[in-house]
Amino acid sequence: MPSAASSQEHQTDIAVIGAGPAGLFAVFQCGMLGMKCHVLDVLDEIGGQCTALYPEKPIYDIPGHPEISAADLITALEHQAAPFAPVYHLGQLVEMLQPATDGGWVLGTSKGVRITARAVIIAAGGGAFGPNRPPLPGIETYEGKSVFYLVKRRADFAGKRVVIAGGGDSAVDWALSLAEVAAHVMVVHRRPKFRAAPESAARLQEMAEKGGIELVVPYQLSGLEGEDGALSAVRVATLDGEERSLEADVLLPFYGLSSNLGPIADWDSLGAEGGAIPVNAETCQTSAPGVFAVGDVAALPGKLKLILTGFAEAAAAAHAAWSLVHPGEELHFQYSTTQGVPDAPKGD
Repeated sequence: MPSAASSQEHQTDIAVIGAGPAGLFAVFQCGMLGMKCHVLDVLDEIGGQCTALYPEKPIYDIPGHPEISAADLITALEHQAAPFAPVYHLGQLVEMLQPATDGGWVLGTSKGVRITARAVIIAAGGGAFGPNRPPLPGIETYEGKSVFYLVKRRADFAGKRVVIAGGGDSAVDWALSLAEVAAHVMVVHRRPKFRAAPESAARLQEMAEKGGIELVVPYQLSGLEGEDGALSAVRVATLDGEERSLEADVLLPFYGLSSNLGPIADWDSLGAEGGAIPVNAETCQTSAPGVFAVGDVAALPGKLKLILTGFAEAAAAAHAAWSLVHPGEELHFQYSTTQGVPDAPKGD
């Protein structure tokens, strides 16, 4: 587990906003250049969308890994950054970013943490995000106990009766996956046609015909039954009023996520537009000197929104930020095969 901060006031070389793949790799790149980092994220765990949305799904375009799960990728990136002792501030939103009186920047979070940094690297992805919750009375009673908007481990659903609601890729993919471990999987959708990838939708239909999955169509969620957060049944209904009660232990509503940059979008000095921040193509610096943006949040003409693109941007930003942390000094570039992994930079 990454180390967490214990006090409210901190000074550091680089403040990294966002603990997804690009943010974690930025920590490694900064560490290789002898710069210490504090990392901030609104989620309670590192990993960003890789951890929150699809930890067990395979990724095929990470160089050197023909296939790697999102969770394993985050674990590897965490271990890669660990020698440089980054300090993590998780479960809190960065609400304030303003110039420091003696240069650099001051950040403030929703939990009262205040960090002064020589430079800032924003790796916020699409921003803070949360699930689109179905409008079911009392659903909050079940959330986190038998109603979940994200799947972290398939093993948690072994032997359970699972109702999945939705018609997109997440609903279809997890129905196919959980059918291998759950006692019974039911998919509730308002129409027979699914919006998932054609191959996945075809597999879903094939499994339904073989009895491996039950398709409950055309129905919509209408209510929940249970006690003390433990689900016993999910009620569904058609537009014509026909109702069914599905015996269930778990409900997984997959109606997509809403995301936004939150306060970042209102920081006028960054010029954020449409959920992204324009940056310099060579350095990934924003219009605010000393503030960089990498990964999906960084806007460049013709950019490919891939994890590997974020890795390259993180390296460029770290090298550009070095002169701000070490003004007047010259950076002598070295390959990692020559340099090795230096000792962790000192700091709080």
